[in-house]
Parts: sequence; C-alpha cells; structure tokens
Amino acid sequence: MPPARKRTRSYDPVRIRTAVLAQFGHVRDAVGTLTAEQLARPTRLGDWTVRELAAHIALTFGALAGALDHPEPAEADAALLDWPFSAAGWSGAPDEGARPAAGASRDLPALYGRTAEAVGAALAGSSAERLVRTGSGGMRLGDHLVTRAVELVVHTDDLADATGLDVPYERQALAASVRLLADALAVKAPGGSVELRIPPYAVVQCVEGPRHTRGTPPNVVETDPLTWIRLATGRQGWAAAREAARVSASGERSDLSALLPLRA
Repeated sequence: MPPARKRTRSYDPVRIRTAVLAQFGHVRDAVGTLTAEQLARPTRLGDWTVRELAAHIALTFGALAGALDHPEPAEADAALLDWPFSAAGWSGAPDEGARPAAGASRDLPALYGRTAEAVGAALAGSSAERLVRTGSGGMRLGDHLVTRAVELVVHTDDLADATGLDVPYERQALAASVRLLADALAVKAPGGSVELRIPPYAVVQCVEGPRHTRGTPPNVVETDPLTWIRLATGRQGWAAAREAARVSASGERSDLSALLPLRA
C-alpha cells in the first residue's frame, strides 16, 4: 500500500491538457526522424529497443482515448498522489506484458498519427471532472492527465538517452512531473527536516526530524528537474548523481538514497 496521503497540489486542467498534447507532438516529431539504426538501438529499459519504446509511448498515450470511450466508473477511488507508487516500470524494465507486439511498431508514423487524432478528439469534448478508469482505479480526467504528463516526460528522456536526440520538453508537462514526484517523496517520507529544492518548479519539506521554521534549513537537497525525475523513477542512482555534481546535499539528514526511486 502507498504511504498516507497529504493534500494534493492543484493543476490547471487546461494547461495540463495543452501540455500533454504538445509533449506527445514533440515525441512524434522526434520519432519521425529516426533511422533504422536508431530504432534498433538498446534503451535503458532492460532489453527494449528504441522501436519498442516508441511504440509503447504511443500505445500508452492512446489508451487515454479508449478510456474516454468507456462509461465513467462509479467513483474516483484512485488518488493522484498514490499513482507514483503504483505505476509500473520506474526501476529497470517495464512489465513484460507492456512490451508492444511486433506489428504495433511496424509503422510508427501511422501509429503516432492515429494516436494524436484519437486522443485530441477524445479530449476536445471531455470535462476535467469526468471520471476515467485507469490501471490504478477510477480517477478524475484532470488528475489522470497529470500522470500522462509524467509518463510522457519520463519516456521523452528515455528516448533522448537512447538516440542522442534533443527532444523538447513542454514547460507545463515538465513542471507537473517534477511537482508530482516531489510531492510523492513528501508523502513517502513525511516531515520537515529536509528541504528538497528543484528550481524553478518545486520546493518540498520531507523526512522526519526537527522541523525547519526560519532562516537557512540545516538539511538541503537541490537538483535540476531532469535529474530529479531520473532519481525519482530509478533512471539514475543517488551516488552517481552526487558524483556527477547533479545533486547538492548538505546536512546529516540530506542523504535521500534510501527513499529513491519512489515506490511503495
């Protein structure tokens, strides 16, 4: 079971909707440039190839249209802050059942075109308050779109890592990803002894111990948005990030290695 929840941060549903569609567009543009050699390259997701990763991104995002095509569930029994602890594939390879069938990845431009059209049409007539069935349970569409932003940003980084492409990150999608994963850490390790700073998007208090109230906190961790996302999802280890000077940590309670990646 996930840790006890705190109050969920609010996200602007219009901005999130726009951001996820734009981020999928960035991935679509990048995938359209890939050569056969790039598509065959390995990724950091176990033994998945770039082709399989690209197909997985489109199929997972496209499932949103399918969810909106079904009747609403009876209740919203899946909370946004629970999602990071139930999402599969944060550390190592995704579940084998998530691997796309060979046929799904054969014509990626066509797959991405169908997906963009279907999701765009489904979202156009849907309220952020509409409930959708997800793998975690019933969830508000507005909240579910935040999880889609995280998935897209994480896999955009996976794609860039495997191919060397400079794929853009939509600001609102990146911001939502950083904030949700930072809030999830505060849920997993509640307290006020450590201040986690991820400029320019988030600052959270976490870890049991003396609570900081004013002045410079005694325990501070600071990193950049993509490094935080990689740490939170198991793409990069704490020690490697420290060694590469991607994380600064001061104070005796500032070692977050035992809390990362985020999972129940």
